[in-house]
Amino acid sequence: MRRTRRSSPRLRIAPVLGLLAALLLPLGITFAPRATAAPAAADPVRVMPLGDSITGSPGCWRAVLWNRLQNSGYTDIDFVGTLPPQGCGQAHDGDNEGHGGELVTNVADQNLLPGRLAATRPDIVVMHFGTNDVWSSIAPDRILAAYTKLVAQMRASNPDMRILVAQLIPMNPASCAACAQRVVDFNARIPDWARATSTERSPITVVDQWTGFSTATDTYDGVHPNASGDDKIAARWFPALSAVLDAGIPQDPGGPGDPGEDPAACTARFRAVSSWQGGYQGEVTVTNTSASAASGWTATVVPAGGARLTQVWNGTHTTAADGTATVTNAAWNGALAPGASATFGFVATAPATAGAPAATVTCMAKTPPA
Repeated sequence: MRRTRRSSPRLRIAPVLGLLAALLLPLGITFAPRATAAPAAADPVRVMPLGDSITGSPGCWRAVLWNRLQNSGYTDIDFVGTLPPQGCGQAHDGDNEGHGGELVTNVADQNLLPGRLAATRPDIVVMHFGTNDVWSSIAPDRILAAYTKLVAQMRASNPDMRILVAQLIPMNPASCAACAQRVVDFNARIPDWARATSTERSPITVVDQWTGFSTATDTYDGVHPNASGDDKIAARWFPALSAVLDAGIPQDPGGPGDPGEDPAACTARFRAVSSWQGGYQGEVTVTNTSASAASGWTATVVPAGGARLTQVWNGTHTTAADGTATVTNAAWNGALAPGASATFGFVATAPATAGAPAATVTCMAKTPPA
């Protein structure tokens, strides 16, 4: 809600000062102009990366994500956390809340998060948390209860908190044969939990970090990401986080005109149109499933079998090192009424061993400006 500022009473004496200046000018006396204060710049959007060692030790996906955001024009942001950066070989804002070895259930039981929130005051939380709990064979119900408690604490800190929650990357350490399936079982519970916990004022967006991630090629120990894994994680966070940034963060909680649309209210569907030796043509339909109009959309396409998008129409795209493509709407097909759809097509190259065309697709809708 924007408030109208009243005119200062000092402005009413301006004519008197002008007359006085005119009378004194022949005497060689002048007034120096009063300095005008520059308008205060808006505070940067504060983003907290929250989790365990995958986020903070060193959690170099944060560096990749930070630089991708900067290069895409999202420069008015501030990564925050009580922990300092830990290298990663590229300049970035390294503040974070990724505590190595922590269990999300312990953080909830010991009420560790409120103090960290008070020290950093985030607007957005990006959370990949629970790997150590899954490794410790803690029941999904208990982990999700910890999630719920942390979300309540986030909202107590900021009623308009935007929350991005990851479905965990795969885990297959040599010392835990059951961990791989435990991650699958836990991830399957997250979407329903998010739908039940999300609110219009403080939406929760689920980000699929599991699909397309390989413990064999994207980690160095079956758990922690290597450089390839960092690229994949950042590529999955980017469209979800950029959609939230595009939607805007309310500056006056609860006022009229504040954005209230859930930026995740969108579905995407893949269809193979035709295929040939070494490639295929695909099509993705994006549908606005919210009750409000959308001003734009972003889709993520993860081709199966090592395929890569080489050409896109009815949208613009970028492709990460792992082949994950991010497609944003064209100028003419971004606005979608509730229930309306837009379709974009693409051509992909594929290895001879790729099999039938397939891709995992997700999307995010953007809230119109207030």
